[in-house]
Amino acid sequence: MTYDGVPGYSDGDVDTNRSSNETLSSIVEARYSRRGALFGGLAAAFLPPLLSACGDDGSDAAPTAGVTVPSTGQTSSGAIFGLAAAVTNANELTNFSWTQTSGPSVTIENPGSLNAKFLAPSVTTATPVGFRFSATRGSQSVSSDITVTVDPAKLGFAAVSKNLLDKVTVPAGYEVTVLYRLGDPINASTPAFLNNGTDTNYASRAGDHHDGIYYYGLASTGTARDDNNSSRGLLAMNHENITQVFLHANGPTSVGGVRPEAEALKEMEAHGVGIVEVSKSAAGVWSQSSTSTLNRRITPQTPMQFNGPVRGSALLQTVFSPTGVAGRGTINNCANGYTPWATNLTCEENWAGYFRRRTATDNPLRTAKEITAFTRYGVGSSTGAYGWASVVAADTNNTIWRRWTTEVSSAAATATQDFRNEVNQFGWVVEIDPYDPASTPRKRTALGRMAHEGAWPGLFVAGRKPAWYMGDDARNDYMYKFVSNAPWVAADAQSADRLAIGDKYLDSGTLYVARFNADGSGQWLPLVFGQGALTAANAAYPFADQADVLTHARLAGDAVGATKMDRPEWTAVNPATGEVYLTLTNGSATSRPLAGTDAANPRHYNDPRTTGAAQRGNPNGHVIRLRETGDTTEALTFRWDIYAFGAGSDLDATNINISGLTADNDFSSPDGLWFARPTNASGRVTPILWLQTDDGAYTDVTNCMMLAGMPGIVGDGGTKTITNTDSTGAQRQQATIVGKNPGATLKRFLVGPQQCEITGVDSTPDGRSLFVNIQHPGDDNNGASSWPESQNGATSTARPRSATIVITRTDGGVVGLS
Repeated sequence: MTYDGVPGYSDGDVDTNRSSNETLSSIVEARYSRRGALFGGLAAAFLPPLLSACGDDGSDAAPTAGVTVPSTGQTSSGAIFGLAAAVTNANELTNFSWTQTSGPSVTIENPGSLNAKFLAPSVTTATPVGFRFSATRGSQSVSSDITVTVDPAKLGFAAVSKNLLDKVTVPAGYEVTVLYRLGDPINASTPAFLNNGTDTNYASRAGDHHDGIYYYGLASTGTARDDNNSSRGLLAMNHENITQVFLHANGPTSVGGVRPEAEALKEMEAHGVGIVEVSKSAAGVWSQSSTSTLNRRITPQTPMQFNGPVRGSALLQTVFSPTGVAGRGTINNCANGYTPWATNLTCEENWAGYFRRRTATDNPLRTAKEITAFTRYGVGSSTGAYGWASVVAADTNNTIWRRWTTEVSSAAATATQDFRNEVNQFGWVVEIDPYDPASTPRKRTALGRMAHEGAWPGLFVAGRKPAWYMGDDARNDYMYKFVSNAPWVAADAQSADRLAIGDKYLDSGTLYVARFNADGSGQWLPLVFGQGALTAANAAYPFADQADVLTHARLAGDAVGATKMDRPEWTAVNPATGEVYLTLTNGSATSRPLAGTDAANPRHYNDPRTTGAAQRGNPNGHVIRLRETGDTTEALTFRWDIYAFGAGSDLDATNINISGLTADNDFSSPDGLWFARPTNASGRVTPILWLQTDDGAYTDVTNCMMLAGMPGIVGDGGTKTITNTDSTGAQRQQATIVGKNPGATLKRFLVGPQQCEITGVDSTPDGRSLFVNIQHPGDDNNGASSWPESQNGATSTARPRSATIVITRTDGGVVGLS
């Protein structure tokens, strides 16, 4: 608001006192001329009229000392509002105090000073909040009041422009701190990272390709859980993959096709999951502890156990795990999930590419059914992504390299004599207790086996069966939901035996796959052995039992007629409405041809690069959302629409840029997705949706990005028919259901460094610190990126490193709000 000067003030002093002494009005005016000294930075932003205070004895005499504050103010939820008082004859006053007099309870910071502040509370409508400033003059108190109107939360930043800089760009008023980088030690015995390719022992360092992330609060001291602590906690994060060339002094090597064991060990250890302690100092600076007893790396070598319906199945038997119960490690961990009992869910995505399988010699020893399964899951003829299967172990009893050859060793061998089934030990959701470094992670087979992107829960309601929503990251694959058999009991959230609670809710239930109908309705199709096509009589793939259905969930989805989607990736659940969002990253002309569109995947078009090269299919992707019937996780039906279509703002607004994106919010290839926590104003009423990109189609224009949106609800738009055009000029119309154009409720908040992916986001419970992962900067190894060394503008030749950053507002408010 603006201030046009102090209005004239008179309470009769000029008329009754004929002396030449100063009037109160002139004193107030003089005080305002020095307001910079009295109010500091707060006064420059907010200077409404002053109120005077009389003594508590009720006399009309002008006090020799007094206090004044603005009478009114206005702000919005999640913003920091400054309370500023002015005093006359300050040497006569003591005991300064700000107190709240009305409205939703807030915490006043620096209440014993002239200049205090508070974080505006979450409100649904404009809400007055009252405050009083008081001081003591001798035996009397003087005071003055202010009423601040708090409006509902709104996005409060100027959109960041698209760019190709080698830094993380955020809006004005925000700061970026690099917190946890590839190679950073997680214990005191591991030396500092040299970043020259000679470093070893990645099992005691930060892994590579930081991905899905979640913050688990810690008590101020010790190792106890504290869900509300925003100053000390554990970050559980995935390390999805590696940029192989940067891990070695001169890149990876091999001799006669055989990889050196030391090199392969570094690469393997840089995969997996990391759990590290972080804390914020009194000055507001975040740091990672390299000495915490809770720090832990979980790698492809970490012991695991299988739980749920597939536990003990012959499909899991290997020479390492003859009973099909024990597992070893997790890999290609992409998105994540959580539980209210404070365990972390990590999801195994593109695991198939790590295995060697020589089809010419293996296929003759396999059944037709096994070959069908391998084909459906992409386990074809391959030497494995990094050639780990070629390593000759120095210890002949060490099978960590043999396991990557998923082949039948001989016609006479059994499954317990080789690693033919090792490939079936991956593709699961893994539950980890972040507070117990000695605990054994559990692979939850009831949630199915696929290229798991994430597993995000729906809303937890006492007495209702909880659900987790999942995407299978491959073109023409599916969206899934797992519904527990156990109704939710709120007391279970505080159980000390967290993995036992996981047994209760995650080992028994029903896995469903989604069908999206053309009219905006949808069904959850159960994947239960013996129902419908999921029997031994299925000609395409004869299912043997429920373990077979879950291990081959893709084939089960095919059999029941699920809707093939454009790369279903991250899921997120709106904490205010329970609506479920799913990113559909992109589709090619092959996976989504002109004749292959449908209502849920409606576009086939060309987004030409600046060079003129064609990109056809659905190269920009979209975000779909659904609302369960009856707003319950147990529902078998839903309604859906498309929240936003990725597109450049310069593309055809009728048939391609259907969401009306502008230069402030155009994007391509949505991937990461997360709603703000409901423990702060950004996650209530109309929660912020954070949307991240993993793009190849738009990178000639901008680096990958993160946007903030405040979506409406399913059904807030309408039907639309678009005209798709292929490379020959042929056209085909497609009807779809679109949400209301996001407009100014969707803005670009961040642009990352060169060749990176923005992936993984979470906040502290108070929403005032936002953790974001920057994955594989400089991934094309062209020498252009040296991030994070380049973050502050320094010229550097350092090797780029994946890292976790922390974003905060310079005024301490909730990130994303005004």
